[in-house]
Amino acid sequence: MSITNMPQQQGLAAYVAVTAAYWAFMLTDGALRMLVLLHFHLLGFSPLQLAYLFLLYEFMGVVTNLAAGWLAARFGLAATLYAGLSFQVVALAFLYAMPGDIEMIWAVVYVMLVQGLSGIAKDLAKMSSKSAVKLLAPDRPGSLFRWVAMLTGSKNAVKGLGFFIGAALLALIGFDGAVLSMGLVLFAILLAVLAFMPSGLPSGKKEAKFKDVFSKDRRVNILSLARMFLFGARDVWFVVGIPIFFYGALSDGSPEANKQAFFIIGMFMAAWIIGYGVIQALAPKFFKNRAHDEKAITGLASSLLLGVVLIPLALGGLLWVMGADVGHVVVAVVALSLLGYGAVFALNSSVHSYLILAFTSGERVTMDVGFYYMSNAAGRFLGTLLSGVSYSLAGVAGCLIVSGLMALASFICVRRLKQV
Repeated sequence: MSITNMPQQQGLAAYVAVTAAYWAFMLTDGALRMLVLLHFHLLGFSPLQLAYLFLLYEFMGVVTNLAAGWLAARFGLAATLYAGLSFQVVALAFLYAMPGDIEMIWAVVYVMLVQGLSGIAKDLAKMSSKSAVKLLAPDRPGSLFRWVAMLTGSKNAVKGLGFFIGAALLALIGFDGAVLSMGLVLFAILLAVLAFMPSGLPSGKKEAKFKDVFSKDRRVNILSLARMFLFGARDVWFVVGIPIFFYGALSDGSPEANKQAFFIIGMFMAAWIIGYGVIQALAPKFFKNRAHDEKAITGLASSLLLGVVLIPLALGGLLWVMGADVGHVVVAVVALSLLGYGAVFALNSSVHSYLILAFTSGERVTMDVGFYYMSNAAGRFLGTLLSGVSYSLAGVAGCLIVSGLMALASFICVRRLKQV
């Protein structure tokens, strides 16, 4: 049965199953990010070493997205979705089995390799879910934008909850207990998805060629470059800079202060991602008069990016002038400003997610979405590296200033997109 003649009820069931699987994955992905960051910070890892822990995760995202579009076209969307969930279970198992007496340098290498496997898992699941929406959404004006926004927004809300759960589990049951419990839950969900996923998603075509991954559509290529700079701009402060900045401002290093700081950091990271997800899900309502107008949405993408440029530059300049003399009031100002930044960033991300699916065709959807998210992963890789380097050289102020400059590069790309 093809997607085009799949009964509406079965198509909706497939969409629900895909979304549920993606939710389960992103919950553990967000929790694992906070667990690794805070646990290894306590063990004495420097900001640059913490960035290294996530570099292979992001690099494998680049590689995986480049290949995932071809893999899905060759073996089917359901197969790549199941593979993503399975790899995450294996990654959690390896992290749980990490020797306790391992030397620092080997600990960095071990966790990098585990995170690399998790990066493969994340982008297999992500590409599969996003591509499925293109094929399952009803063929009506505005439907694609609404379905994409619903999946992406809900995913980020769930991932935000994962950030809080990860920090909370670390404070309550420790690193090993948290990793084990997440692995068992995700394995149970994988079994449920295998049992209940309805048929109907494309099963793959043997004639799909790897070279077809590279897009010949100039719009897809320019949008992908803009996406790379956009997500690099976020991760340059998000991955290492802000969590470590908040920890330094909120904790004196005592066990009780650490627990309090973990909860506050987890709450902020969760609030940022959940708010980001809510705004993404509501994006079609904000743009309801333009939801099926590609040119109007492209114009909005350009205007919205100005907020992503100006807010981190202003915050970075403020913190640069203040130096190390920051108190709880400054931390609160930074937190509130970045929550506002998150709202603008979410609208940008939602517009991009819509445009990539609007630009591609049903025949090329896995290829173009894979290529697009390869650029997304390349931006996260670049942002992660610059996060550790910028924080080491100039603190969180340096992270924010570099973030603004990367957003400016994304703005220039989107301006070019308007001319295509």
